[in-house]
Order: sequence, then C-alpha cells, then structure tokens
Amino acid sequence: MTTLFDSIKVGALTLPNRMVMAPLTRGRAESDGTPTEIMVEYYRQRATAGLIISEATSISPFGVGWVNAPTIFKPEDITNWQTVTDAVHQAGGRIFLQLWHMGRVSHPDFLNGQQPVGPSAIAAIGDAHTPLGKKPYVTPRELTVEEIHATVADYATATKNAREAGFDGVEIHGANGYLIDEFLRDSANQRNDEYGGTIQNRVRFMLEVVEAVVSAWSADRVGIRISPVNPYNDMSDSDPIGLFTYAAEQLNKFQLAYLHVLEGLPGSAMAGPEPRVTPHIRRTYNGILMVNGGYNQELGAEALENNEADLIAYGTLFIANPDLVERFRKGTSLNTPDSHTFYTPGEKGYIDYPALTAVA
Repeated sequence: MTTLFDSIKVGALTLPNRMVMAPLTRGRAESDGTPTEIMVEYYRQRATAGLIISEATSISPFGVGWVNAPTIFKPEDITNWQTVTDAVHQAGGRIFLQLWHMGRVSHPDFLNGQQPVGPSAIAAIGDAHTPLGKKPYVTPRELTVEEIHATVADYATATKNAREAGFDGVEIHGANGYLIDEFLRDSANQRNDEYGGTIQNRVRFMLEVVEAVVSAWSADRVGIRISPVNPYNDMSDSDPIGLFTYAAEQLNKFQLAYLHVLEGLPGSAMAGPEPRVTPHIRRTYNGILMVNGGYNQELGAEALENNEADLIAYGTLFIANPDLVERFRKGTSLNTPDSHTFYTPGEKGYIDYPALTAVA
C-alpha cells in the first residue's frame, strides 16, 4: 500500500516522501522582483517536503503582473535565488522553480504603460492587483506569431537561469488563467491561425514551451502544471475533458518529471464541475501525476492508495505548517493559516508559524 511517506523517483530526483509543497504566491520579493532574505528562511523551513515548488516567478519583463512577486530574468535574480536553493539543499531539501508569464491578466502599471499581451484581444473580467491598488483588467494586445516564438525563447532562457541559480528543476505554469492557460482554453483564445481554433492548435503553444524548456535543461528536470476547470481569472473551456486529455497524451512523448493537475476535490472549497477531468488524465498520462486542490492527510493518503495519483501537493497547509510532513507522520495538531497575511509584506504570517520543536 502506497503512503504519503513512501519515497518515489520523480525524474532525476528521488523524493523521500510524496508530500509536495505547492507553488504559492506570497509577495515577499523586492518591488523589482528580486528575491529577499526572508524568502531564504521561508523555503529553508519547509525543506522536509518531498519537493518544494517555488512561488510563480516571472520569466521576462512582459510576464510580470503581481506586486512583489519574484523574477528570474535579471543577473541579481540568479544570485539571490542561489541563496534560497543553497539553504534548501543544506537543509536536505529539493526545490523546483515555477516559470510564470501572466499574459492578459497583467496591467499597464507593471509594463511601463504598455498593454499586457495574450492569445487574443479579450479582456478578463476582474481586477489586477497593481502597485496603486486594484484596477480592472484591460484588453490585452494579441501576440503576433513572431512574438509567440520570442516568448517561447524567454521560457528557455528562464530555465537556464533557474539551473544556474541552483534549482533542481523547473515547473512550467500552465494553469490558473495565465499565458499558457489562455492559449489552451477557448474562452481566452479566439485566434484563427496555427495557435487557435482546434484543440490541437490551442495546445501548440504549450507544447512548444515544453520542448524549449526540455531542450534548455533535461526532461527529467521539468514538470508542468495545468488547471482544466479552474474558473480563476475568468477562464473556461467548451470541452475541458477533450482538451486536457489530448494535452496529456501529447505530453507523454516528453517523459517529463511529472504532470501537476490542479482540480478541486468534490466537497472541497476548490471543487469544480462534474465530471472531473483528472481521472481522464490519469488514464491517458503515462508518467508521474501530482494532484492538488483541497487535499488533507486522509484524502491525500486515499488518493495514493487508490492509485489516483503519485504525489499530493499541499498549499495552505504548508504555509501554516513548515514541518507538515512531521505533523502528518505523528498525527499532531496543525497550525491555522492566517489568510490576512498570505500576501502582506514582512515576516508576520510568513516565517513565524511555529514548528513542533518550538511548541514542545
């Protein structure tokens, strides 16, 4: 019987357990995206996770769009992220960097007054969190084919930077209504060229990014995250099962480290529509499958036992419990996450959650 505490080979790595720290935007970088000292401590504290996936990190100046979120395109980014990866490795951990381009849900306030870009000139309904407060999303500028190719190259460059910064691998952010997801789902992609229309065409950009990232490093150092039915950032698709089953089938040829699916469990706060897409992906995808979305210890253990997944990613539980693996193993009580400090500056609600040793 597979448990949360069993080791597993994931690409080039052997993880000591199957509990992954999900990527979590926390807004503790400098205003220009440079990683900070308290980020070093934050990730070090959580190094007992089987794998840490870093917060979403912008691959280029045009990919930026969240206040105090980190970047990986400046020389100082590489240097400062190196202090994070060193700390995680010294504590015995493993860490992937999540590669992010915000696409249409950025804002001119982040882009020197320029329009954000997307697959089509379709604005998302909602508000951007800008340095000057919440502002409605603007209509993006449709990327040209040449710009699409340049963006694919940006992912490859960011991958090389992540490798230089000492990460163990990278996760491509293809979820939650950001650029790759915008190309995938037809609510945001109304193109009539080779990147739009059919499912095959809408998956093309994602596959080109994967190919570029794999070429820049190695397939066994690369994962990708998708969110088939997450409505976040005003997203939907007319045929999520068809779309994401095809995407999973195409991803098989790369032999990636893993495929990470965000889809809320029935009955959880993140629950999506029925039928769920993840079981279809499990049947189609031949590699390591990671799932995320409303799992606790019992539900995570159940998913592994029933062979629904190979890895369970935990988000807010890792925010509040840096030693979550030990707490699950011992069956002890959990700290309560403080949602008011998820995105606020400073140490409070970031590196001050007590570990069991501090409580004892």
